Amino acid sequence: MTIGDKKRPIVWLITDNKPGHKNQLKGLADRLGARARMRFLWIETRQYPVSWRQAILGQAPEIGQSSPDIMVAAGSRAQKLLLACRKRYHAMTVVLMRPALPFAKPDLSIIPAHDNPPDRQDVLVTRGVLNAITPQRQTVEAHKSLILLGGPSGHFEWDNDDILRQVNILAGEYPDWHWKVTSSRRTPTDLLEKLNRLHHDNMIFYHHEQTGPDWLSETLAETRATWVSPDSVSMVYEALTAGTLTGLLHLRPRHNSRVVRGLESLKTDGFVSEWKERAQLMQKEANQSQPLWEADRAAKWLIEKFREFPR
Repeated sequence: MTIGDKKRPIVWLITDNKPGHKNQLKGLADRLGARARMRFLWIETRQYPVSWRQAILGQAPEIGQSSPDIMVAAGSRAQKLLLACRKRYHAMTVVLMRPALPFAKPDLSIIPAHDNPPDRQDVLVTRGVLNAITPQRQTVEAHKSLILLGGPSGHFEWDNDDILRQVNILAGEYPDWHWKVTSSRRTPTDLLEKLNRLHHDNMIFYHHEQTGPDWLSETLAETRATWVSPDSVSMVYEALTAGTLTGLLHLRPRHNSRVVRGLESLKTDGFVSEWKERAQLMQKEANQSQPLWEADRAAKWLIEKFREFPR
């Protein structure tokens, strides 16, 4: 698919270099590139700092890159730079979040449902934030499973001992499965030490600092079932995007937050299973349902909107 007859549109991906925000941008860019002939340029906010005043007034810094046709931002600092630049470049502006300033909103917004987005034509509502995972190319029949662990958060009461107990239960109850366990930057040090001492023959622990940038996507591609600690919402959606059977480890919610409500919605709609339902999940046939590929849906929507954008 091409857009227009004269040139390949240039897309600025404005990033604050936070891993989560950069992953959202990469996921969208991957699918835009697959669906249309576009050029992508990464613009880092630390190289072009602006204040909210400059953003509101449209006072853009000098950016020595080809002028964009589309500017996409994820994160508040990135949104500041996008707003500062839009008067100068007259490109279509897109944010992967709720707009920070309602009176200076971008042309398009891609917003997760748990952020209570408005019902408007310029807003695409997604289940979870976008990610760069690609759905499995074929169904995984082998008994390969993955456990993704986060850490303390404002939404759940983290319990090292209970998380370790659940990890041990999975290894013991399903000895014919091959288990991989990995941590995240938020995983407490004392839990990491205990995970390093796991002695199950069917389970291997991979410290997050020892996994490469493609480790998760490559591992999900060959995983049949994934268990995720519920504080790690982005990893829940990555597992769902890959197309794996997905379950949530048990943690007690701190309060009825938007994150907790979002996970409850996934349970209600049958996307994920609770800890107490683990027997049913592990006995299921390999997942044959359509994966939750929101980055691809967002790319298709953005392309359609760009075709209508006045230039």
